[in-house]
Amino acid sequence: MSKQSKRREALVYHAKPTPGKIKVVPTKKYATQRDLSLAYSPGVAEPCLEIEKDINNVYKYTAKGNLVAVISNGTAVLGLGNIGPEASKPVMEGKGLLFKIFADIDVFDIEVGTEDVEQFIQTVKNIAPTFGGINLEDIKAPEAFEIERRLKEELDIPLMHDDQHGTAIISAAALLNALELSKKKIEKVKIVINGAGAAAISCTRLYQAFGAKRENIVMLDSKGVIRNDRDNLTSEKAEFSTGRNIHTLEEAMKGADVFIGLSKADTVLPEMLVSMAKNPIVFAMANPDPEIAYDVAIATRKDIIMATGRSDHPNQVNNVLGFPYIFRGALDVRATKINEAMKMAAVKALAKLAKEHVPEQVNIAYGETKLTFGKEYIIPKPFDPRLIAEVPPAVAKAAMESGVAKEPITDWDKYRESLLERMGSDNKIVRLLFNRAKLDPKRVVFAEGDQLSVLKAAQIVYDEGIAKPILLGRRETIKRLMTEIEFDAADVIIIDPKSEKEDARKNKYAKVYWQQRKRRGVTYYAAQRLMRERNYFAAMMVNEGDADALISGYSRNYPSVVKPMLELIGLAPGATRVATTNIMMTKRGPMFLSDTSININPSAKDLAKIAQMTSRVIKMFGMEAVMAMISFSNFGSSNHENASKVREAVSFLHRHYPDMIVDGELQTDFALNDEMLRERFPFSKLVGKKVNALIFPNLDSANITYKLLKELNEAESIGPIMMGMRKPVHILQLGASVDEIVNMTAVAVVDAQNKEKWEQEKAKAK
Repeated sequence: MSKQSKRREALVYHAKPTPGKIKVVPTKKYATQRDLSLAYSPGVAEPCLEIEKDINNVYKYTAKGNLVAVISNGTAVLGLGNIGPEASKPVMEGKGLLFKIFADIDVFDIEVGTEDVEQFIQTVKNIAPTFGGINLEDIKAPEAFEIERRLKEELDIPLMHDDQHGTAIISAAALLNALELSKKKIEKVKIVINGAGAAAISCTRLYQAFGAKRENIVMLDSKGVIRNDRDNLTSEKAEFSTGRNIHTLEEAMKGADVFIGLSKADTVLPEMLVSMAKNPIVFAMANPDPEIAYDVAIATRKDIIMATGRSDHPNQVNNVLGFPYIFRGALDVRATKINEAMKMAAVKALAKLAKEHVPEQVNIAYGETKLTFGKEYIIPKPFDPRLIAEVPPAVAKAAMESGVAKEPITDWDKYRESLLERMGSDNKIVRLLFNRAKLDPKRVVFAEGDQLSVLKAAQIVYDEGIAKPILLGRRETIKRLMTEIEFDAADVIIIDPKSEKEDARKNKYAKVYWQQRKRRGVTYYAAQRLMRERNYFAAMMVNEGDADALISGYSRNYPSVVKPMLELIGLAPGATRVATTNIMMTKRGPMFLSDTSININPSAKDLAKIAQMTSRVIKMFGMEAVMAMISFSNFGSSNHENASKVREAVSFLHRHYPDMIVDGELQTDFALNDEMLRERFPFSKLVGKKVNALIFPNLDSANITYKLLKELNEAESIGPIMMGMRKPVHILQLGASVDEIVNMTAVAVVDAQNKEKWEQEKAKAK
């Protein structure tokens, strides 16, 4: 995509359909006059009076306890510098988005129109009663130090300047683990800090809190080594000045054990790495490009332990590992501040988590066979679902032990359960899906490449590195649409199956198809004619290895697209039928619905097969399948044939697959409400478990439910995902949105990765 196209896409994203990235959503009923009279006058007077009696009741009756202010004056925004408070607002809204999706914390972003330290401090103090916590953001040094120091002293709610402490906390966790791997003691290592801004100062102070010695630390700014004979040093820089006779980074690096980069790209040369001590630790955290390129660094020193700020290399130092969870723990015990003990607890929790067994969901997301503690895994991955249950409790305990918690936690198991429950609304599965697809993008043929929405989706998957698109359709139309949307991908293949240029390929495909079906009434002439049709041509591309996966169905009804796929692609080994499942992004988390598109009235045997296939798809996403077989009846309350077949399917699965977590027949509300299920049917295998898949008795119920959820609740959908096909073929719903096409493309890529892996394992077994 061209720079101009990327700029336009970014602007459209922030402007449409609603300006900005966050909004206020009511949490109480408001449908009736009674509701409104409770929400406002006269009912609202009662909680006001209770808060007047005891100010702590504000946490009981208002949203204060889960509300954080992200506050900036726009003086040090990302890599943009002093751009002002209004221009910083998109960044602050983005920070609010991260708070919500990673830790379920609500945010108001506050942009303050002053660079005067006293005015800024007074403004924050004046609005502090609204909030349960304050996150300072993008405030330039040295003012940031004074602002944070004063506000921590003068406020009684948790406050943190993430630019300072976020990187410090994450990098400290990585440093502790890197030192353990290199068998070095933090008290003895020589550390070089390249950069002297807010983050660098905070990092160095935190490393000292863990035992690093000041005499072993050399800090540099843009003028070179910060020596104690330099004039006009700020108090923060003077704190880390040295009397050693060194002046340059090259000199500082000789014999150093640790390099911490918080400066700019390409400041470290390979020969500097060579001069470092044995088993050097290098955290090159400049963004977007590190102080030394990752590939160059690991090629220069085989014994290096390397971390960067980038997601495309191992050991990403990402602030999102810290601030959402630190504030979560602080808010949950109503801490009066975020102190050193709490930050150190977060460091230890992150370091410890990296040493524990990694869930399969994380391995799958990052395309790893098995992530294990070592040189390329010294800090947890941002998508690790354990973070929410590990870091906040550690922070909360530290707050309690250090005497700053006003609302101590007594039941830690219950607290961890509540944390995991909070994340039910966070649809991480899409991010996991994209991340995995990017690790090994496949060639995906789009049978309707001359449709505008399909072309837009192809641009996105190309830009994101999700897939390598192949576009089928009229070349002139595709080229015209490409110009219209500024499609920028010169190496994307365009094929027109009706063009004479493709005659050789069509004849090749026709011959293969005719050989397969000549005893089923297909003539060679008919085979040639069919190869002019895109879905037949696309299916043969996948069959013959000219593409890895196929996406179709945007402009044609489902049955007409399924037919050629079944004829040409066929069933996977061991499969007796095909089916589909849709993943719905619901408030309780991802929910798999089967079968939404293929089987009109499946038999008991068919339902059992559909459940088995759905279980495999769920496992593909790194999750454990917990499936309810849905009916209008509960456990034998009706002998109608529609209920009986569900009961029979469940009985079959219980006999032959006892480890599978599946039960029914069940009405939907009992399947989804564990309290109801436990009370009425305590014997069910689903009691105490969170159902994440519903297997419906027929196509009517599955398709209607999927469409209702999608339209009424605006639930995002991935699907329908084809199950049981020999090759990765996925058919869109008619008129699918661009996002749905992109999601399905990622599914197709992951499906292709899985099938390729299965083929490789089968070949090895032989």
